[in-house]
Amino acid sequence: MRINRRTALLGGFGTAALAGMPARAQDITFFRIGTGATAGTYFPIGGLIANAISNPPGSRACADGGSCGVPGLVATSVASNGSVANANGIAAGTMQSGFVQSDVAYWAYHGTGIYEGRPKADGLRAIASLYPESFQLVARKGAGIKSVADLKGKRVSLDEPGSGTLVDARLILAAYGLTEKEMKAEYLKTQQAADKLKDGQLDAFFSVSGWPNGAISELAVTTGIDLVPITGPEAEGLVKKYGFFANDEIPDDAYKNVAGVKTVSVNALWATSVKQPEALIYAITAALWNPNTRKLLDSGHSKGKIIRIETSQQALGIPLHPGAEKFYKEKGLIK
Repeated sequence: MRINRRTALLGGFGTAALAGMPARAQDITFFRIGTGATAGTYFPIGGLIANAISNPPGSRACADGGSCGVPGLVATSVASNGSVANANGIAAGTMQSGFVQSDVAYWAYHGTGIYEGRPKADGLRAIASLYPESFQLVARKGAGIKSVADLKGKRVSLDEPGSGTLVDARLILAAYGLTEKEMKAEYLKTQQAADKLKDGQLDAFFSVSGWPNGAISELAVTTGIDLVPITGPEAEGLVKKYGFFANDEIPDDAYKNVAGVKTVSVNALWATSVKQPEALIYAITAALWNPNTRKLLDSGHSKGKIIRIETSQQALGIPLHPGAEKFYKEKGLIK
């Protein structure tokens, strides 16, 4: 979406972004990145990337004298209901891009899984695979939950409607022969679930996110929690049946005084629409992998450190956007 300076000012656009802009009208390209709940991992990672790729008219050059971001681009990290909402927003044209789990992206593109009987989002395209997202099953210490099977009869949040976490929680339960009807299921955002668990009103909740998750970190310190393993033949069957799942592990040092566990994961993708201009997505992809962006990712969030160009093609599940594909071909990452 392109707006001139006057429109931006009248629309309440931030004065900091416009500081130093020449008096003559200049075009601004506004680029939203749909993320997730503010307490999760998507939102802060989205903020880092948005900051890295933005370079509005009049902005200063980088400290090393190089260009920062895409000239004229103003990117923003927008909180949302997560993967499914982001895939839908991109397909509907209400979001320019968003973070989408690899499983959700695959289903949306092919019209299968949770998108069975719904219009395909076959305009969905990938910019990059960012990092693995671990399935984190968090239980209140003392709740007697040591395995997925122990969730039966417990008060469990499966995450909110529209989230990829809810979709995958149901798949995990099914792999272990359980349904949400066999427990006291609730459907809450991670932070809401964490608050209820802290107050003793919830026994466990699912979260699909990069570790450490802020809400879970706080619980580890203030309340006392256990991470429940998602492993064994049931998990192996899940990975074998659904190719977008992978075996994963959360280490002992992920959360204070909480033992690590083996679990499963999907990949977090940065997705956009095939309708976005090739030149724009090429420039955004180049900015994502700029050395200046590397500095932001390494210092801004623990998951940022594992966002690497070497793994940008892993488990995409959907085609690359032509602009991104052009960039990766020039770098020799794909033929």
